[in-house]
Amino acid sequence: MKNFLIFCSLVLMISCSEKKQENQHQQNVNIVKQSEMAALMLEMYSFNLENKSLILSGKNPQKLPKEFYKIHTAKLTDSTDRNASFEAFSEFYLDTYQQLMTSSKDSLISNHNKTVNSCIACHKTTCIGPIPKIKKLLISTN
Repeated sequence: MKNFLIFCSLVLMISCSEKKQENQHQQNVNIVKQSEMAALMLEMYSFNLENKSLILSGKNPQKLPKEFYKIHTAKLTDSTDRNASFEAFSEFYLDTYQQLMTSSKDSLISNHNKTVNSCIACHKTTCIGPIPKIKKLLISTN
């Protein structure tokens, strides 16, 4: 009888432990999920990082991918962030990028920085977390 009670106690402890681990795993999965906008922003970051390298090596930047126009429709982490200010900054980013595409060689750096600064200006109003990372896209003019 004593062995039976010990066995039942062990089974109970193991089953509770497994449920706790399962709940922790489920919570981790929820944290990892990314909004469409977050994924798009990461893609935009990589793209602008490549452009920085191209400009520093004296080459023209890449054409703006059509996917970047999804900035107007991609689902945000917090849907209330899509407001008139967000839309204005989104359009400003696309406009500054178009200016970058038509820049002369001697104004590539300043127009690239203008494009990056448009990202920073938007993030100052809504999602400030990525600003230090975005600032790494700027090209020093010193």
